[in-house]
Formats: sequence, structure tokens, C-alpha cells
Amino acid sequence: MKNIVILGATGSIGKSTLAVVDLHPDKFNIFALSAHTNWQKMLKLCQKYQPDFALMTNKDAALKLQNALDNNTQVLAGSKNLNEIASHPQTDFVMAAIVGAAGMASTLTAAKAGKRILLANKESLVLAGDIFINTVQENNAELIPVDSEHSAIFQCLQSGKSGLRKIELTASGGPFLHTPIKALKTITPDAACAHPNWSMGRKISVDSATLMNKGLEVIEAHYLFALNAEQISVVVHPQSIVHSCIHYTDGSTLSQLGNPDMRSVIAYALAYPKRIYSGVAPLDLSQNSPLEFYPPDLDKFACLRSAFAALKQGGNAMGALNAANEIAVEAFLNHKIKFLEIAKVIEKTLEKIDNVKVDTLEAILDNDKNARQIATQLL
Repeated sequence: MKNIVILGATGSIGKSTLAVVDLHPDKFNIFALSAHTNWQKMLKLCQKYQPDFALMTNKDAALKLQNALDNNTQVLAGSKNLNEIASHPQTDFVMAAIVGAAGMASTLTAAKAGKRILLANKESLVLAGDIFINTVQENNAELIPVDSEHSAIFQCLQSGKSGLRKIELTASGGPFLHTPIKALKTITPDAACAHPNWSMGRKISVDSATLMNKGLEVIEAHYLFALNAEQISVVVHPQSIVHSCIHYTDGSTLSQLGNPDMRSVIAYALAYPKRIYSGVAPLDLSQNSPLEFYPPDLDKFACLRSAFAALKQGGNAMGALNAANEIAVEAFLNHKIKFLEIAKVIEKTLEKIDNVKVDTLEAILDNDKNARQIATQLL
């Protein structure tokens, strides 16, 4: 029986993780759950799973949860306590599913404690890739990617990297794949959040619409698989059936396929190196529409171009890219800027910030703060 901590339990990844756990009550126990403000949903989860700990990073939400609970679950408040449950001696696996830079510290703490980390928080690698990977290695932690694309690469590379030429991440293209760039000037937040294949939170849905999500995944792949920018490419695949490919020098290509459902990769990460039932329907290619593949339009999806540029630049550029994106996306969702201006804020932030090496957590956090200030001024 493995004790599971789900950081970001009320989000889509948290929901999918709990769905897999429900299928295997003999293998997994929900030890702790965290959320930000949705105490009503957390209350229902606590009543069903009765975890040892329930943490709300919002203190008012924690108080409301505490007053409503009638079981032995201990309610914690504040983001600092995320580190406590992530590194708790009884914790075995940590699902790191907090969106954005807010999830970095707890994920790094889990690595220091030598836990198995089911990584759905790509920002931990984008902001602090070298520190994070070194911490995993030094403390014998396990790092299993939960993004469908990185899980596909991880699965395809189980035989090793001998003869590897490059990896290719697939991108759905989001809701605006075939939308002319002129029409993107008037896109609303609701339209940007209407993803054709995946049900996700609003921030990550906008990232998918701009292809910044894929850009962050390119940077994540750089750290996960120790590859340079020239060994990573992106292909747009609207059906989201082929989850990624690896190409070898002998002309061979391996790929991992499956229906677009996060329960598959979550089940793989929970049971690795074994496989368990996920609840996902088997893939029947004969019943699917033809599979399409396109090169990404880097003029229309300038955020992906900026991500590759930041990776090649190195140093603090990747952290600045992420910080500027979070500021710009929030502004777009609040109707303060237009859709195409997200990419402009990011580009101008990267132009204004000095490129320096960041090799301490303090320097990373300072760079994040500085980039956010620059992006906010640009708004």
C-alpha cells in the first residue's frame, strides 16, 4: 500500500488521479490532499477519502474547511505547509499538480526527501531545471513525468538512448489551429479555454491555445531527457492520439499512442515499472478519423518560438519566459489585454531582462520576481 499526496487535488489532474486510485484501493491510500480556495470540493474529497491531512493554501478557505469537517482529517493552512506534507515520512508518492511557479517549492522539497514525484508541474523544471534534476539524483528520488507527451517519450526510451537522433513532441494545436491570425485579434478568454480534446483549467487551456504549453514542455524535455534544443522538435497533431515520437539514426521511429485521457499516464506513473488498469477505453484506430500532422506556424504561435529561443539562450531566460507568460495570461483572462498581446508581452520581457546564470533557488526566485515586474510594467 502506497501513501499518495496529491498537490492540486481539486484540479483536472487531481480528479484523474483519484479516479485511478479508486480502481485500486488495495494498492494506494490517499494520505494528503491540497488545494487553493475550493474548500467545498475539498470537503467532499475529505469525506470520501478521509486523508490524514487536507491543506488549503488560502487561510480563509482552510478555516471554512475546518469548521465544516466532522472527521479526523487534520486541516493545514498556507503554502509553507505544502512542504510538510510533500516530505512527510509517511508519504510515498507525490502528485505534483499545482499549476505555475507556486508548485515549485513543494516539488523540490519532495525531491529532497527522496519521494517518487509524479510530475505534472512543468514549471519546476522550467524555473529550476538544473537544481531540480541534481536534487532528484542526489537524494535517489524518482521522477516520473505525467504530461502525456513526456510520458510517451519516457515509455519509448525504456530500452535506452543508443542511436537516438531526436525526440518529437506532439501538439494538438489547440482551438485555433486553423484560425487565421487576423481572426485571433478578437478571441475571447472563453473561446481560448474551449480546448477540443482536453478538459483543463483556464490558465493551462490558454497556454495550449497559444502553444506556450508546448514551449514549456520543450524546456521540460530538455531537462528530463538531457537533450539540447536541436534534438527536440514539435509537430502539430490535432487528434491527440500519437502522444510523441522518438527518432533514431537508423531511420526508425517509435511512438506511444492512446486515447486522449490523462488517466493512462497517471496509472503508468503510479505503477511504474508495472502497468495497471486505468479505466481508459482501448484505442481502436479503425474507428478513428485519419491522423493528421502539421509543422507548427511559429508566426501565429509566437509563444512556441519564444520558448525555443529562451532554451537556446539559457540562464535565467526560461524562468523569465514562464513568469512573463503567467502575468500575460492572467491579464488576458481578466480582459486587460488581447490574445495576440500575450506573445508580445513575453517577447518584450525577454528583450528587457538581462541574461544571467541562475544557480541558486534565491537567484531563481529573484529572477521570477523581476520578470513579473517587467511584464506588469509592459502591460
